[in-house]
Amino acid sequence: MNQPFTLAACAEMLWRDRPIEWRCAKLKEMGFEVGLWNWPEHDLAALEKSGATFSIMNGYLTGRLADDEGADELLRSARETAQVGKRLGVARLNLHGTGLGEGGLPVRPSEVVSGHMWLKARDTLTRIADMAEEEGVVYTLENLNLPVDHPGTPFGRAEDTLALVSSVNHPRLKLNLDLYHVQIGEGNLIETCRKCLPWIGEVQVADVPGRCEPGTGEINYAGVAKALIEMGYCGPVGMEAFAYGSPEKALEAFRAAFSPT
Repeated sequence: MNQPFTLAACAEMLWRDRPIEWRCAKLKEMGFEVGLWNWPEHDLAALEKSGATFSIMNGYLTGRLADDEGADELLRSARETAQVGKRLGVARLNLHGTGLGEGGLPVRPSEVVSGHMWLKARDTLTRIADMAEEEGVVYTLENLNLPVDHPGTPFGRAEDTLALVSSVNHPRLKLNLDLYHVQIGEGNLIETCRKCLPWIGEVQVADVPGRCEPGTGEINYAGVAKALIEMGYCGPVGMEAFAYGSPEKALEAFRAAFSPT
């Protein structure tokens, strides 16, 4: 099969009864790069020994974009995480509009985002981009859906993350465009990809409903893949999804959807 994209998968969502280093090694064996969530939960030496190539990892532990105290904490936490990212060779370090707590809920919900918060968030991301330049790493800002998984998260929509990242317009700050979240919150996937294209660092996918692999829900991911190729995107695509059946079959379904002939 022709493979125009670099494919990755989130290790924490697959083979959940296995050690994380086993999952990383298995993904490498199957030809996938690896996505991770919070690094403090793992033995970094074991991750190194897995031999995996890490596509993306959570780029902070605490902090927020839109207030002074949260911004300072985010910078401190992101700089600490950058050291881990460099140790593991992680290509992208991921951010959200605010810290996420239990069940993916925002630690400080914001039903209304003020103009002051927008300006502060842009300033914080500019500081992140400047720090990333110093450290030699790349950060991404991920969109999240508000109706189902992350209600009250500020700057959650793809429209919001695009506005912030494009206004900073720095090569060390990109979008993590998660199409699972776009489908639930906004729809219009292909046009959203087109608008975001100049700033995309990674595209993430899962089907809707259920957050499982392509082919288990309503999204025509083969059509999305074809459109991405036609618009000139040839970067990483990560499956951040659970397996409906076996992880091996889920990964092959993902590979097939993003290997258009």
